[in-house]
Amino acid sequence: MRTRIKICGITDPEDARQVAAAGIDAIGLVFHPASPRHVTADQAAAVINAVPPFISVVGLFLNPGADAVRDVLRRLPIDQLQFHGTESAAFCRQFGRRYVKALGMAGDVTELDARVAEHGDASGFLLDSHAPGEQGGTGRVFDWGSFPRDYPRPLVLAGGLRCDNVAAAVRQCRPFAVDVSSGVEREPGRKCPEQVSQFVSEVRRGEDD
Repeated sequence: MRTRIKICGITDPEDARQVAAAGIDAIGLVFHPASPRHVTADQAAAVINAVPPFISVVGLFLNPGADAVRDVLRRLPIDQLQFHGTESAAFCRQFGRRYVKALGMAGDVTELDARVAEHGDASGFLLDSHAPGEQGGTGRVFDWGSFPRDYPRPLVLAGGLRCDNVAAAVRQCRPFAVDVSSGVEREPGRKCPEQVSQFVSEVRRGEDD
């Protein structure tokens, strides 16, 4: 099965056009104010306007207020939501959009099934390198041996992925998708087109090995 690719932390319309041309499946817009990749609604609108058809736009939040999420959805055509904090399933589902729930894989990962079950209506789960309850986006790799292959729910691999390790990650984990941000940047929030293209090529190489 083809591995889907999401490039997160897009802040610039030209970056959106360039990563789309590389053959990715989704872009991520960060609405967490503490992030160096945070975008305002106006910035996000300019990015979305540069995205061609059939590429999904994902809005990323970390423990937001419900009104903040509703304001983004009222102003912007977001396709899916992605929650990276301690949000409950009831909180995530109230917006009437498909959502991905991020789960931290540092520390005790033995209760993954229980954590997945808590968000039974999520469209998928992003496994990242932070500890449960902590903020993601660390740029660190977690132990891929704890990534369950052939899992019954779609799993997205994140955390420290780069051009020089993503082929091995895909080969070992066989995730539904991979999610990268800092690993293809020239500075926080600005993507390097050459690295994005190489990243996509390496994902495909990992599928073929």
